[in-house]
Amino acid sequence: MEGKPLHLLLPHPRLPPPAPLPTHRFPEPRLRLSLHHRNPKARQLAFSSRPPNGQSATPARGGWEWARGASATAALALALHLAACSLLILFPAPAARACAQPPPPPAAVEANEQEQGDEEWEAALQQWKSKAYALSVPLRVVALRGSFPPAWIKDFVEAQGKRLKFSPEFRPSIDALFSELSKCVDKGQVQPKSAMAADVVSIGDSWLGYAIRKGLVEPISNAEEQDWYRSLSDRWKVHLCRNQNGEADSNGSVWGVPYRWGTVVIAYKKSKFKQHNLKPIQDWEDLWRPELAGKISMIDSPREVIGAVLKQLGSSYNTIDMETEVDGGREAVLSSFTQLQKQVQLFDSMNYLKSFGVGDVWVTVGWSSDVIPAAKRMSNVAVVVPKSGSSLWADLWAIPCATRFQTDKIGGRTRGPSPLIHQWFDFCLQSARSLPFRQEITAGASPLFLENPAPEVLQDRNKKKPKLESNLVRGVPPPEILEKCEFLEPLSDKAVGDYQWLMSRVQRPRGGLLGNVLQRISTVLDLKSRF
Repeated sequence: MEGKPLHLLLPHPRLPPPAPLPTHRFPEPRLRLSLHHRNPKARQLAFSSRPPNGQSATPARGGWEWARGASATAALALALHLAACSLLILFPAPAARACAQPPPPPAAVEANEQEQGDEEWEAALQQWKSKAYALSVPLRVVALRGSFPPAWIKDFVEAQGKRLKFSPEFRPSIDALFSELSKCVDKGQVQPKSAMAADVVSIGDSWLGYAIRKGLVEPISNAEEQDWYRSLSDRWKVHLCRNQNGEADSNGSVWGVPYRWGTVVIAYKKSKFKQHNLKPIQDWEDLWRPELAGKISMIDSPREVIGAVLKQLGSSYNTIDMETEVDGGREAVLSSFTQLQKQVQLFDSMNYLKSFGVGDVWVTVGWSSDVIPAAKRMSNVAVVVPKSGSSLWADLWAIPCATRFQTDKIGGRTRGPSPLIHQWFDFCLQSARSLPFRQEITAGASPLFLENPAPEVLQDRNKKKPKLESNLVRGVPPPEILEKCEFLEPLSDKAVGDYQWLMSRVQRPRGGLLGNVLQRISTVLDLKSRF
């Protein structure tokens, strides 16, 4: 029988071994020449020395015939036995195979155990990967609605990967967001969906001092070691470093991260000015022109109203002592403020642009983030930053002071903000994020261009769209005007005293919008906030 190749007889490492051959032993073929056979007749035929039918036999010849017969019988028996053994080898009986199967070789057992271990490990890995919380990192941001381009959300998620759990939320105004933070502190409670439980919130820079004093925000840890901090100019660093009283302090902590800024601007209707042959507005003093009496609307921010009076008199928004720093002293401030009351028809931060849009007034004063988008929707409107300088505003990212609350309602937030806050700050201050501001898609300017000119957007040359008449260049005032602009600093104790004196001398109307403004000024004197 032809043998099988050797590689077909060896066991395969990834397949079960073939069934082994039976181990029972078949009897070896032997020629038995017993003279005591059980069959007498056969014995007589096989071994008789006498010939049949009475014939005589020759002893020698009879022995050879007997030997030849015995050899033929033995050969036939041997052939039959070998054939039977071959058939049993090729087609072993199932029962014999089952009974005679030896234990598998050690290599096969080890391979089988390894395969089972791999399957268990794979199942455990899949179960671990199915738990999203095991690798996801949350970041909850509560921002002022419309204060940054919507594309930032998508871009940041793509930059961080699928394991980021980004939850942006929006509030209608800085006032509403600030009030939400204050209520948590006043009540001593924080809810999971409140702004206080967020990792990062928007806050106006002029609110920052009061937020620090009231414990609404906490300093940003290791800010000086971060790339986003190094990218800021010295002017920003001076403005953001505060002590525990919220006052500017070069040795203080960093409490906020700017992501856009702008100025207070004056907008006027060119068609009305041309119709009445009026000179264009260029500076603060133009608001006191007699022909504009009752034709002006203005935001009701006390710091902006009194600041406009101080700028008209050639002083600073952040005047500490009106008596010594202003020509004519406090009496000059009182006289100018009284005249401005007669010029302005409406003091209302919510409706000042509506009055301007319907034509009730010809001039309006407000924040560039509000005025510029509204002016683009109108025709024959010009927007200017006063040439003597204006106030600067900035929207900042700050960290709510959730660590002050002992509660289990906000999970691990009580131990600190998300580890991704610095990645978010870095992202917002990348140069690529400034493009929507330079394209004037979003009102404001990137913090990178507070002291450096914003680069030109080449696409603007190919776009044929109405251009707003303004001295702003890609959202930034000209350098000669920008250097005269200033951020609003917290009121000093001496300044608070001057404001209180001013309020005691002003004749307050009963009710009305001007009465509301004066009431707000009085309230702010107690808060020492941004006003």
